[in-house]
Parts: sequence; structure tokens; C-alpha cells
Amino acid sequence: MLDYALLDALVSVVRTGSFERAARQIGVTPSAISQRVKLLEERVGSVLVIRGQPCSGTEAGLRLARHAEEVALLERTLAQDMGREAIDGRMPTIRIAVNADSLATWFVTAMAAVPDCLFDLVLDDQEHSAEWLRRGEVRAAVSGSDAPVRGCDCRPLGSLRYIATASPGFMARWFADGMTVQNFSRAPALTFNAKDMLQARWIEKHVGEGVVAPTHWLPSSQAFVDATQAGLGWGLNPEVLVADAIAAGRLVPLLPDAAYDVPLFWHFSRSVASALSPLNHAVGETARTALRPHGL
Repeated sequence: MLDYALLDALVSVVRTGSFERAARQIGVTPSAISQRVKLLEERVGSVLVIRGQPCSGTEAGLRLARHAEEVALLERTLAQDMGREAIDGRMPTIRIAVNADSLATWFVTAMAAVPDCLFDLVLDDQEHSAEWLRRGEVRAAVSGSDAPVRGCDCRPLGSLRYIATASPGFMARWFADGMTVQNFSRAPALTFNAKDMLQARWIEKHVGEGVVAPTHWLPSSQAFVDATQAGLGWGLNPEVLVADAIAAGRLVPLLPDAAYDVPLFWHFSRSVASALSPLNHAVGETARTALRPHGL
């Protein structure tokens, strides 16, 4: 049997990165936190925390922390079913993998609809976010794939629409004589990170195969929009983030009627499905108004 007072100390150290901050969070001394973590390490026979600035969890420590957070979610649901407040009054933490563009456009609204939880978000490309679920490192994920994840349910959310845009000055410099293969091979593009294939797939669909554009690497949704407006390069931006700039003439689509829709799906762990029910509902309702129906 695990001692959840000891696990609570471990979770606080792992999530805050400090024995001192963990102590303030729980309301005990740093020495008490250190003793609890040490005792837990002795009981499980493994090092759980890598002491440093900041502290971090070992693989075993992170696994135990995730277990404790899952138990906290289940206990909150049990307390609600019994018409009682949570024993310690603290909010449970839900760890979720989400892509940056969803976070920048609609996902925060869903989070705000569940005010009695804390969120620990992991950012990853929508084509890779489900891997966090497969490894058991998150409880839910926004994914670009509906491929089954063992122990999880999947719900379609809708599609996030992207528009390939550039500033008028950029268009005049690089595409004055049209959207040719030669021009796309020379005009700088914007790419979020090495996992981002949106620009490459848009080129393949609308320009031709085998075109490799020079690129700036910009791992920020807002920086993508800012850089596009500044004329640094062209890129695919969520329509909702550039609609006003297009209407004002600060950005122009590279091609008319060439939107690129990315389908999104919500995967969540069945083991805590009842505890995640309010979040599942909020995500579904927010996506229904913010995203485009699949296939439209």
C-alpha cells in the first residue's frame, strides 16, 4: 500500500521543481518534504527525484506522480458523488497533450469552463500528441489522428482551418510572376518545428511534389502570425488568427480557395473517464463552435 502523504510530497516536488516551493504548497517545512520523499524512495527501492535546479522526477518518480494525480481525480469525483467537498480542498491536476495552434485558438476556452481543476499542458504537434497517451504520460490529448490508443476513448472534434498567407510586400518580392515551383524553392517559408509538415503538404497539394522551401524555424503560434505580417516569410496560419489581418490587407492568401483543414480528435483515458467528464464536455462544446465540421 502506498502512503499518499508521501506521494503528495513527491508530486509537489516534481511539479514545482523545488523542495522549498513544494513545502509552501503543502504547508510543511522543506525538511519534512525531503524526509517524505526519501522515505518513499526507500519503500519503493528506487531514486524518484533528481536533485537540482530545478528538481526533476526520474522515470519511476514521474510514473508515481502520474498515479497520484490520477487517484486525486478519482477521489474528487467520489467526493462529488457523495455530495462532499474534497478532503484537502485542493484542486486536482489534469495533464494534457495539445498542439500549439489549438491552445492559441480555442482550447483555453474549454479549460476555463472547468474552473475546479489545474492543468499541466504538454505542447506537441497534433500528429504526435497521442504518443504521450500511449506512454501513459498524460490523461488526455488533442490529436490529428483517430487511430485507437489502448485504454482510451476517442471523439471527433472538427477541423482547424489554415490559410497560407504572406504580407503584400513579401508577395511582390517573391511571387510577382506567380506561384511557380521556382519561386517556392526560393521564397522563405515559416516552420513551427521539425515535426511541422503543414507547409510541405500544402506545397505538395497546390504547387507540386519535391519542392523544398528555405525556412525560418519559429516555435510559436503568435510569432508565426507576427513574422508573416512583418514579411519574414510565408506560412500556414489558423484562419481565426489571421482573418482580421486579411480583411485589413496586412496579409493576403497565397492562393484563392486553397484552405488547408486539419482534423482534430479528443483522446482520453477510460480509467479516469468519469473524473474527466466535465472537461470532455467542455472540450466537445468549445470545439463544436470553434472548429469546422469534418469534411466541410
